[in-house]
Amino acid sequence: MKKLILLLIISFSLSQILCAQYMTVAEYVATYKDIAISEMKRMGVPAAISLAQGILETENGNSDLVKKSNNHFGIKCKSTWTAETVSHDDDAPGECFRAYKNAEDSYRDHSNFLRSSDRYAFLFKFDPRDYKAWAYGLRKAGYATNPKYPQILIKNIEDNNLEQYTLEGIGEVPVFDASKYNNDPEDKSVNDVLKSTGQNDAEDNLSEPTKLTINGSKALFVPKGTSLLAIASQNNINLSRLLEINDLQKDGLLDKDQYIFLEKKQKEGDRDYYIAQQNETLYDIAQKNGIILQNLYNYNNITSADNIYPGTKILLRPPLVTEDLNKNKSETNASPPSLTESRTHEVQPKESLYAISKKYGVSVTQLKEWNNLKDNNLQAGQQLIISK
Repeated sequence: MKKLILLLIISFSLSQILCAQYMTVAEYVATYKDIAISEMKRMGVPAAISLAQGILETENGNSDLVKKSNNHFGIKCKSTWTAETVSHDDDAPGECFRAYKNAEDSYRDHSNFLRSSDRYAFLFKFDPRDYKAWAYGLRKAGYATNPKYPQILIKNIEDNNLEQYTLEGIGEVPVFDASKYNNDPEDKSVNDVLKSTGQNDAEDNLSEPTKLTINGSKALFVPKGTSLLAIASQNNINLSRLLEINDLQKDGLLDKDQYIFLEKKQKEGDRDYYIAQQNETLYDIAQKNGIILQNLYNYNNITSADNIYPGTKILLRPPLVTEDLNKNKSETNASPPSLTESRTHEVQPKESLYAISKKYGVSVTQLKEWNNLKDNNLQAGQQLIISK
């Protein structure tokens, strides 16, 4: 009897230890989201995509491979890898996988791996917010052999609201000169194998428009030199209608890679504002965010003659006017908030730093600076200074 009780106690203790060591999806995201956002700002890989891949490849931090190698993305050694390695059974027994000192090194190598290879170059033409295009693009480029790989990534993103982390870093995504990056020496042989099995035709289709949805409207990402008449004909749209939808004045060949909409753009954006990037015009911003160009002029009280400088905050929705404020005051018969109330915010359960920054029209960096925050983690009931 005593032995049975002892065995039960030991069994219970072991189960408690195992449960304590098991990482949930939410814990994985909370642990690595800041690294994903940082890598997005450094190399342009959307944070939502990195986290979704990490969740899948590591079984949300619980796989044998990640525990013995810190390899969050299942990247194998290849002949160019000269650092630490581990042996792991995958498609074949005892395959060579890259090993890292920590998770940061793994996320960094993942970004470099995608950014420096011609095989994945077309992905960086997508809007970072278009996680569906990235998910299908990764599969098309041969990142994974599982035919359901895109659907799994998309489900991970949508079920866990990972897109919020992409949006948090969207204003600081770098623009790259592809000529600065060398080809992966193994790309040619790998692509030949993939093509022979019918798994990868991405390189053949780089010149073809990529279909996507921006702000609820169907669009194409079209390469430079494409004829607008050809786009109209291929998509059964009257040419004059296509020009009108895209705020264009004349037909011809596109002088740069850009988004072309196949249906009317929206009157407002899917967020409050956008931070202008280097060499962007208001037209570029209207196309990137799926908004009628004239509406952007109106919201921001500017004209076509005005220059847009990098770092400028461009409103994507109409500003709240004084008349609306007065109407709200009269309806609620409430006194205006005190200075203290207008300068602080109480954190609600599951509320993110990005959501608060969006609510008050300030940056995450400002909130962290004003409140001496070392990371993006918040606690319900916490008081934040939201203006200076």
